[in-house]
Amino acid sequence: MFKKFVSANKKALQKFKQNSWGVFSLVFIVILSIIALFAYVIAPDNTVNANNGDIAISTQKPGFTVKTINIPLENKKGSLADYFTGKQITEEFIPVLSYQFKNDTLYYQEFSVDASTAQTKYLLTTIFPTQNISEIEQQFIKTKKYWLGTDTQGRDYLSRLIVGARVSLAIGFVAVFISLIIGISLGALAGYYGGKTDAFILWLINVIWSIPTLLLVIAITLALGKGFWQVFIAVGLTMWVEVARVVRGQVLSVKQMQYVTAARALGFSDLRIIFKHIIPNIMAPVIVISAANFASAILVESGLSFLGLGAQVPVPSWGGMIKEHYNYIILGKPHLALIPGLAMSLVVVAFMMIGNALRDALDVKN
Repeated sequence: MFKKFVSANKKALQKFKQNSWGVFSLVFIVILSIIALFAYVIAPDNTVNANNGDIAISTQKPGFTVKTINIPLENKKGSLADYFTGKQITEEFIPVLSYQFKNDTLYYQEFSVDASTAQTKYLLTTIFPTQNISEIEQQFIKTKKYWLGTDTQGRDYLSRLIVGARVSLAIGFVAVFISLIIGISLGALAGYYGGKTDAFILWLINVIWSIPTLLLVIAITLALGKGFWQVFIAVGLTMWVEVARVVRGQVLSVKQMQYVTAARALGFSDLRIIFKHIIPNIMAPVIVISAANFASAILVESGLSFLGLGAQVPVPSWGGMIKEHYNYIILGKPHLALIPGLAMSLVVVAFMMIGNALRDALDVKN
């Protein structure tokens, strides 16, 4: 009986499937990516950056419920893009303790933690498109529930957390993509050509390697300016070094193999040999490093946001959310800082688990 031939890729996939923690982590990341992609469809507050709040209901506990009077603002037509970028604020909401109608006037008690200090104010019903009291109550007076409570600005914390997942995952994808382009290109050139090219690239690698990552990212961020995309570029420009070192070593070990010699004999150009023959055969360790770099990029971005150099207000970021609320750990509301910290920890651990599973699956010795 002949043993059925199994390709290396299929064998690696089979080994990966046997690693339950790796599979679980991959499923977790896929689900989180879907949630982040459709954040404005899932989040209770689907306004841009989930930024619709009221200071009167700030720092409320999870499960907080309040009645609101929703006052329509300028009517802006929505579009399909709003489901991915968020909707503009089309109504102002007023949290209230109670309300009553008298003729064409709506009297209400503004929300206050201490009901005895609540102020009574009024609105004319002419601000609503309809003057029918039952229709006003049905369309413009609603009950809001905040599953994870509210932040210091009275915004829905769950919505901010969901939209903030976009920043963490996006920084990972963009930073790893930039690091792969630079690292693979420089590493392959150094390993393939050797000589002065190798010496110069090695010198550059050692210089970048000698500078602490966070310090270098801060310097690049300050040079490029504070902002969303500037952070992505800054993190990506500091994570290519390890990729370049690994690729250089792998190219050095395979450039003398027979299939490379055969490609040279056929007259193929150096670039074709490097990127079509050598690179595809040395990607296993690069994939493993990329998983680890993904986790590192998330931590670096969170550190920058905590220092005020990452995503800028009002863009939600898990690191920024921790910065805004870390004082509340000792003020009786630790969940405001612990929830984004826990989310970040789960994502980082998941990517490290995937990296470990890939390392075992792609190990040719097993």
